[in-house]
Formats: sequence, C-alpha cells, structure tokens
Amino acid sequence: MDKVTARNYVQRFYDIPNPSEDDEFMFTEALGFLIETEKDPRAMMELGGHYYELRKFDLALKYYNMAAELDYKDAWECLGYIWYYGRTGTKDYKKAFECFSKCMQMGDVVATYKVADMYKNGYYVEKSEEKYEEIIESLYPRVKNARNLGESLPEVFTRLAKIRVKQGKKMEAIDLYLKAKDFLAQRISYNAFFGNLNIMNWLICDLYELIQFDEDDFDLFDLYYLLKKPCEVNFSYMRKKYTVCAQMEEGACVIKFGDKWYRDVSDFIAKAEIRNVPLTKINGELYGFEVV
Repeated sequence: MDKVTARNYVQRFYDIPNPSEDDEFMFTEALGFLIETEKDPRAMMELGGHYYELRKFDLALKYYNMAAELDYKDAWECLGYIWYYGRTGTKDYKKAFECFSKCMQMGDVVATYKVADMYKNGYYVEKSEEKYEEIIESLYPRVKNARNLGESLPEVFTRLAKIRVKQGKKMEAIDLYLKAKDFLAQRISYNAFFGNLNIMNWLICDLYELIQFDEDDFDLFDLYYLLKKPCEVNFSYMRKKYTVCAQMEEGACVIKFGDKWYRDVSDFIAKAEIRNVPLTKINGELYGFEVV
C-alpha cells in the first residue's frame, strides 16, 4: 500500500452506506498505514474516533494516547471523556480533570464545559455550583451564533437552560432548549453518534417538564417523550404512511416498526430505517406525525 491508495481507501469508506467487514478492515488498515508512515495526529484521532463510535474503547484509548504524545488538542479532550466515563472499565476523575483542564487552556469549548461539570458534581475538585454556573455563562457568547454543526451549541444551551430554570426564567430556558433541539437534529442527520442521541433524549425529557406536549405539532425526536408509554403514531415519508407502535411487554415499553421490534424508544430512534436509510438521516423529510 502507498499513501495515495491509503487515502483513497479512507475517503471511499465514508461514501459507503453500509460498510462491510472487508470495507472496515481496509479502512482501518489504510489509516494504520498513514499513521505509521506520516505520524499525523489527525489520522490517529480519526482511527481513535472510529473505534470510539464502535465502542471499542481500548483501541480508541490507544490512538488518542498516540495523538496526545504529540500534544494534539483534540486528543486531550477525548482522553478526558474516556477517563470521565470510565469507558475502558475504570473511572479516573483525576486524569479526566487533568486532560480536560489542559485542553481548556488551549481554548477548547467542550473541555471547558466538562471542567464545569466536574465542579458541579464535585468530581476530583471541590463541588461548586457557583463555579459551574460561572463557566457555563462564559461559554454562551462563544457558541450563541454557531453555524458549524460540530460546535457545542446544544451542549452549552442545555446546561444554560437548566441554570435559567433554577433562576426562575422559564421562557428563556424553553427558548434555549428549542434552539438546541433544532441544531442537534441537524447534526444528528449527518452524525447519529450515540452521544448526540443521548443529548437529544435528555433534552426532550427536560423540555417537556416545562411545556405541554402538542399532539398536533411534533417530530421524530419528540418520540423520545411520546413512546415511553403505550401509544401508536403515524407519519409519512415520500407519500407513504408508516406506523410505529409502543406497547407493554413484560413490564417494559417495547417498540414495533414495520416487521421489526426494538427494546425501547432509544433503540428505535438509533436503529430504525426505511429502505435501509436511518430515520435520523431523513428526519427533515418525515412529515404528518399524528397520534392514532
């Protein structure tokens, strides 16, 4: 393999709708070759990120560490996540705080709100709600006009919304949640990463603590709220109507869509497809949602 061939393998991989095991093997081999020959931290992060999405966290840790040895900013953020959540089996808040702090000093927004979270929860550092709120407030001007879907507007806005609720500013909180929802829905259409879906799930639950569910105006992600109890929902795509049904089975609310079953609403939204295309990818083209 040469560098041109390796780069072509990597690029082609992202254009394949449902990569096979052979496709994934060639993708990882190509990135491994580029890492070995070029020592490029971006390739290390790309391969580490690939393994992280596959939840192969030991391999993700390996490549993040390689990039961190080159003092690559994004590597410190990703290492912080691994230690904060104990992705490899052991939580280490000291390491997480050190990684996030180093990245925060480099100007990273994500690492900054994670440092804030550690103050909020008292992880490794002394618990301080005041410090948490101060840091989150400082991030708002940095993300409020975000246009790039990779920017941290939803993560900052959802945290700030909870602060506004605490301050008694309900309408401001609702506005922040709705803006975060719209931004995050667009991001998920391009990248249905499990972390993005988790944020959307939490956002929807918090939003409907503040507003009443409107059966005449809802979308795919509002099903995080609606399908947690038995009901039936219709929606349309390309002039064809589809039905999703939530029903109780052995004490759990399971989801039926077409001829497939899903263990809960989160499993449904993450995996459901129409004509082999994920619902999350075509969310903007789904319409006519109604509770039957």
